[in-house]
Amino acid sequence: MKFLIKAWYDKSPWLWLLWPFSLLVQLLASLRKGSLKKGGDIKLACPVIVIGNITAGGTGKTPLLITLASHLQAQGFKPGIISRGYKGASTVYPLMVTEQTPVSSAGDEPGLIARKTQCPVVIDPNRLNALNYLIEHAEVDVVLSDDGLQHYPLPRSFEICVVDGERLFGNGLCLPAGPLRESVSRIREVDAVVLNGAPSESHAALEGAQIMSLQPKFLVHMQSGDKKPFAGAPFKMGTKIQAVAGIGNPRRFFALLDALPYPVTAFPFPDHYQYRRADFSSPPFDANQPIVMTEKDGIKCESFTDDRLWTLDIAVKVPEDLLETVSSHVRDFGRD
Repeated sequence: MKFLIKAWYDKSPWLWLLWPFSLLVQLLASLRKGSLKKGGDIKLACPVIVIGNITAGGTGKTPLLITLASHLQAQGFKPGIISRGYKGASTVYPLMVTEQTPVSSAGDEPGLIARKTQCPVVIDPNRLNALNYLIEHAEVDVVLSDDGLQHYPLPRSFEICVVDGERLFGNGLCLPAGPLRESVSRIREVDAVVLNGAPSESHAALEGAQIMSLQPKFLVHMQSGDKKPFAGAPFKMGTKIQAVAGIGNPRRFFALLDALPYPVTAFPFPDHYQYRRADFSSPPFDANQPIVMTEKDGIKCESFTDDRLWTLDIAVKVPEDLLETVSSHVRDFGRD
């Protein structure tokens, strides 16, 4: 899979051999979207905001969702969150996720979201079921959907498409020849487009897009909870950082660590990888040097953490215009 992803974003010419299959995927996506009509005629009890993307893999949806949830809480709203619970192994759905729910049952992202926001979180592969369960069993006045832009049975009142500013749309082709789940034209239909980082090149589809950025704040020791400010030199001289990331675009995480005054060795893992203690054995990992990972990775390592493991706590800077647009949508929902 790594080979294929690299080919998508390197725009390898051999991928055009898969172009007929891409056309079929694009056609099927269009037909499915037309038949399901974004949730049909279901009347919403409260605003439903979908934060999704049109490419396979991560783009930064979860950090944006957590930021929006926190912003809405600060505005006096009561947000709830729904998710598919990707890579979760629960045998019961819908499932209300709390800080005590095992990551193996809920998946990494719902567990992290529940912990960071303290919002009610419900997972179900059928997001409409998750929505109905959340509204019935929790006191919420706005619902955020983690991903689900292509889950058209789910009714929604507002759509946000998140795009990786570095990788954009790769070669612009649909799966399997490219990273797109549906045509780039889809983003002209959403209510807001958010770029995770400044764009690497101009693209007509991104006119009017807003840019969010991820800024490192602290390094958090997983065993003790101690925090070290990211700025400056948080570790002693001679430290060599062992960087771990099992996310959609690990290069973005590794680039954040390049600001530290230490040599960094990158260890990329597959997206949503389920870590084991043996993954950090020596070799290739040094038993005497810190291992720094994303919060999403860290939540899956808590049962076997050791003195080397740290997570990076980041601040997400979101344009005020977007925050106000979302707040206004929630405030004005249902008004004639």
